[in-house]
Amino acid sequence: MNREEIANRGESQEDFETMLNESFKKSESKIVDGQIVQIQDNERVLVDIGEKQEGILNINEIKDEEGNLIYNVGDKIKVIIRGFKNERPLISHKKALSKIKTSEFIKEHKDDFEDLVIEGKIKVKKRNGYIVESEGVEFFLPKSLSYLKNPDIGRKIRAKIVKMDEDSNFIMISRKKYIEDERKRREEIIKDLIENEKIVEGLIKKITNYGMFVEVAPNVEGLVHYNEISYKGPVNPAKYYNEGEKVSVKAINYDKERRRLSLSIKATQPDPWEEIEKELEAGDTINVVVSNIEPYGAFVDLGNDIEGFLHISEISWDKRVKNPNEYLNIGDEIDVEVLEIDTKNKKLRVSLKNLLPKPFEEFMKKYKVGDVVKGVVTSLTDFGAFVKIDSIEGLLHNKDVAWERADAKDVLNIGDEVEVKIVKIDKENEKVSLSRKALLKSPLEKYIEDKRVGDIVKGKIKDIKDFGVFVSLEEGVDALIPNEELYPLKKDELKTEDEIEAVISMIDTKTNRLRLSVKRLSKLKEKEALKNINRDEKITLGEIISDKLNKGLK
Repeated sequence: MNREEIANRGESQEDFETMLNESFKKSESKIVDGQIVQIQDNERVLVDIGEKQEGILNINEIKDEEGNLIYNVGDKIKVIIRGFKNERPLISHKKALSKIKTSEFIKEHKDDFEDLVIEGKIKVKKRNGYIVESEGVEFFLPKSLSYLKNPDIGRKIRAKIVKMDEDSNFIMISRKKYIEDERKRREEIIKDLIENEKIVEGLIKKITNYGMFVEVAPNVEGLVHYNEISYKGPVNPAKYYNEGEKVSVKAINYDKERRRLSLSIKATQPDPWEEIEKELEAGDTINVVVSNIEPYGAFVDLGNDIEGFLHISEISWDKRVKNPNEYLNIGDEIDVEVLEIDTKNKKLRVSLKNLLPKPFEEFMKKYKVGDVVKGVVTSLTDFGAFVKIDSIEGLLHNKDVAWERADAKDVLNIGDEVEVKIVKIDKENEKVSLSRKALLKSPLEKYIEDKRVGDIVKGKIKDIKDFGVFVSLEEGVDALIPNEELYPLKKDELKTEDEIEAVISMIDTKTNRLRLSVKRLSKLKEKEALKNINRDEKITLGEIISDKLNKGLK
C-alpha cells in the first residue's frame, strides 16, 4: 500500500506510519536474500530485498577490520529488516548473520546447554540487561543475573546458559550462576587439597616480589608466599622460577572470608631444621658460603637448604662497619660460630667476629697509659671525636682537645691524622680515653717561660670569690690571690676589671695553677725602698768625706 492508496482511502499519515511499524514487527525476524544494487558516497548501500523494495544498509556492515569492502555491486547477501526511515526499509547484514548463527547454536545445544559456559563481549546495553556476543552468536544477560554495575561496552565476561527458546531465537545467560557454581567448585577442590594434604603439580601464572600465583586446577589459583618457597627463609621467587613453569605445591591454608588459598613449595620437602637441631648447638664452628649480602648483614648457606644470618655487628670487631660488602663477597667460604638455633621460628644466627682476635685484647698487649700514639679521626660528635688506633677507637673528649676551650668539630676533620696521649684504659668496659692537649704547651707554660716565683706581674680582676680573687694575666692564664694575700688591699673595695699588681707566689704546671700575693708585693716594695734609702745615704756620706778631703788638700 502506497501513499496514493492511503489518500484514496482517506487515511492519515499517522495511520500509515502505524501500519508500517506493524508490518515491520511482523517481518523483523525474517531473514531475506538481498542483492547490492548501489554503493552511495561511501556511507550507505542500497540492497534489493524484493517486492520492489530497496533497503538501506550501513556501508560499515560490509567492510572488514581494515576498512576494505567485502562485497561489491551485484553480490547477494543475507539481510534482516530492522526498521523504516522515510518509507525505506533499514536493513542489517550483521544482525542477519548473528540470527543465523544463534539459530544454529540453539539447534546444536538445545538438549545439552545446562552447565555450558560461554565467553563473550558486551555488545549492547539495554534497559533490563545486556546483549553479549560470542563468536557471532548473541546472548541476553539480564541485569539481575549479571553481577555487574554499569560495565563498559566491549567488556569480556563468562556466563552460563540458563534458557533457550528456539521459536524466538533467544538465549538467556547468567553470570551470577557461573560465579556461584565456580565458587562452589573451587571450594570443593580446595577442601579436598587441604583435608587430604595432597601434593599436586601446579602452573606458575604470575611472579611478584612477594611470591607467586600457582594454578592447581582450572581457575583455581593460590599464592606461594616468598616465605614458603625455601627453608632458607624469604627468597626472591624470580631467581628460582619462571612464569609458565610447573612446580609441586601443597595447600596449607584457606581463608574463607577472603577466599585466599595459601600454597607451599617447601612443605613438599623434608624439613632440614629437624636434622640441624640434632647436629648443631650454640658455640659450634661451621663452614658456610656467603649467599646474599644486604646493608644490615649477610646470609650464609649451610648447604642443606638452610641459611644462617650474619648480622653486620657480628662481622667484625670494628664497631663502625658501614656495609658488609667491605668485608665479604657473595660466594666467599668462611668459618662462623653458631650463636643461636631457633628451630621453631626457623632462624639461625652466626658470628664471624667471635673467631677473630679481639682488638681490645691486642691493644692492651701493645699499649699502656701514658703512651703517645698516632690515630685517624673516624667520627665527630657534640662531645668530642673518636680516633682509631690500630683496630680500636678511643675517645678524645672536647675538654682534652686543646687548652683553650674548643670543640673537636672546630679543630679536627674526619680522616685527619692526630697525635694523642693515652690517659685512661677501662678494661671492664673496653674504653680508651685520649688527650691531645696533654702533648701541647698550656697557656701557663708559655706564660712562665720568662717568669719565676717572686716576679711582679699585673692583671685585671676577673672574678671575686669567698676564698679570694681571680686575676686574668693573659688570654687563658688566670691566677688566684687568696684572701690572706690581699693585704693591704681591702676585698670589699675591689671590683671586676680593676687592675691589680702582685707577686708570683706559686707555680704548679702539673695542675696548671698559678698563685699571686699582694701582701708579698708590699713587703718587697718596702725592702726595695730601704735599699734605695741606704744607697742614697752611702752616696751622700762618701760625697761629704770626699769633699772634705778635697778641701784639706787645698
